[in-house]
Amino acid sequence: MLRPLCREIVDLLHRLKPEDWERPTIARAWRVRDVVAHLLDTALRRLSIHRDRSVPPPAVRPMTTERDLTTFVNDLNATWTRAAERLSPRVLTDLYARAGGDLADFVETLDLHAPAVFPVSWAGETRSVQWLDLGRELTEVWHHGSQIRDAVGAGPFSDPRWLQAVLEIAMHALPHAYRDMPVRSDRSVSIRITGRAPRAWTLHGRVGTWEMGEGQRPDATATATMPDEVAWRLFFNALSPSEARSAVHVDGDADLARPLLHARSVIV
Repeated sequence: MLRPLCREIVDLLHRLKPEDWERPTIARAWRVRDVVAHLLDTALRRLSIHRDRSVPPPAVRPMTTERDLTTFVNDLNATWTRAAERLSPRVLTDLYARAGGDLADFVETLDLHAPAVFPVSWAGETRSVQWLDLGRELTEVWHHGSQIRDAVGAGPFSDPRWLQAVLEIAMHALPHAYRDMPVRSDRSVSIRITGRAPRAWTLHGRVGTWEMGEGQRPDATATATMPDEVAWRLFFNALSPSEARSAVHVDGDADLARPLLHARSVIV
């Protein structure tokens, strides 16, 4: 899915007016041009480190906590977007078209079941299988592309199956989000997504841990229902806690659904 997704982003960038590049996005302080620069940055980083095995400079400070990792990633992102201020929209678009194509070429050669180069930290993992790491890459491209589309009023992406895949990957954040919730085999949370990309999953207690499964359980202790346009904003850090509480409808045990409202499938 990565190749057509990158191509659709580039097609939109070619159609933007100069003023569109300065529009604010839901990515906090980032404008459209900053989001495009970030997409370019992440593609080049993946190609450099993963494809080319180039060793990046070490972190200035040790990363021993999730907060350390968040600070490190924020610093990486900020230095790149500041440097990209020197680049024109055309240059950014042309560079991303090339990097996105090269990234798709590389990803399509990989063994999905091999060990990942990058662990998926928001899933609580220190080691990951490659399909989850590459799925995380897809979610990055999709949600930043959606931030651009939202900012310029372009509407959703053409293929709702991309969002279905993004949400399927995003759900892997939930067992980690529920790590402090006591596990009981008779408790479960169903998540029902409505809209153009309808799906359902259930988080249930099993042998001392929380596990995700596909489908909705009619006897779930709590059922959270939300439109797909709410779901991606929730998991990719674009809703405040109060907005999440208003947008997600919960039936059953509201306390059991609370960690869901704070789950994030992104580091920052």
